[in-house]
Amino acid sequence: MTPSPTTHKMLSPKSPLFLSLFLALLLPFSTVVTALKLAAELTTIEYTAELIAAKDYFHNGTATFTTGGVATIVQDKSIDLASNAETQALRQFATHKNLRIIYTVSEVAYRLVARKKSAVTTAQDLKGKKIGTFPGTSGAYFVQKYLASVGLKPADYTVVSGSVCRAAPCGSGTLPAMLASGAVDAVGLWEPTMQLAIDAVGAGNVVVFQDKSVYRELFNLHSTTEKLQDAKTRAQIVAFVRALAQAQKVFAAQPETIWSRVAAAVNVSADVVKAVWPVHGWTGGLPADLLDVLVAEDQWVAAVDRRAAMSRAVLADLVDGSVLKEALQG
Repeated sequence: MTPSPTTHKMLSPKSPLFLSLFLALLLPFSTVVTALKLAAELTTIEYTAELIAAKDYFHNGTATFTTGGVATIVQDKSIDLASNAETQALRQFATHKNLRIIYTVSEVAYRLVARKKSAVTTAQDLKGKKIGTFPGTSGAYFVQKYLASVGLKPADYTVVSGSVCRAAPCGSGTLPAMLASGAVDAVGLWEPTMQLAIDAVGAGNVVVFQDKSVYRELFNLHSTTEKLQDAKTRAQIVAFVRALAQAQKVFAAQPETIWSRVAAAVNVSADVVKAVWPVHGWTGGLPADLLDVLVAEDQWVAAVDRRAAMSRAVLADLVDGSVLKEALQG
């Protein structure tokens, strides 16, 4: 049959119908690239496992990072994942019950560093002393929790507010500078601030206290019920957790291969990253005692935030192990 002029015109390569049919034929064979958006404190060593996972092992799409954490994900619906210590998760979950912990990125055994010149030999010697930390954070909780384990109550010492430092020389108001000047007798926080405090005073001039059985930071990956209930987004989150587990194997078994990348990512000396690496754990998964930690810690967070503590039953909803289960099955 000879096509009519009208039919021939409709099937012209330049016609809208032709282009529509062409795109429709291509669509089943095209790859749809999706992007996850993550909020993290981009100056912390803990988050770098997520960064390496996104760059080296996440092949299901792309992942972009923005500065923030769990406070960001509960406020910004464009965020798919967020990481923070358990303290901040408890703070946000109190008013945002859609928040979920889905994976543990790192477990960090915090350190309390004291000056020998302050007549400190044992942790009990910190009675009557000034302790520098960052109030309202996991660092402050660690200080109180650790000192309670050696018999000291909050009334037995004075907490002094200080800020973090990521590179020497540490400026005025940072915890390492405060310890070196004698403005405080001891400091407790996350790394690399504690290593820089040791370096500022001198390793031979400090006493370091640490007990991960009393406290270790659980730096977790979070999402929301809305994101996890969306099939497309959930598939990407599961794939990212799988990629994160791959990255953690390198962090645990071959750290020397990524120290320089971690240092560059957080603008910290590679030597400092190497020095603090032993206090970081990269086992992944979800710790068996996670809920126990949350229940105990919420007593402190609730008091700081002047609210009632949440029950164990309520806090159980904060932890969602289903994503990890799916990731392990893949």
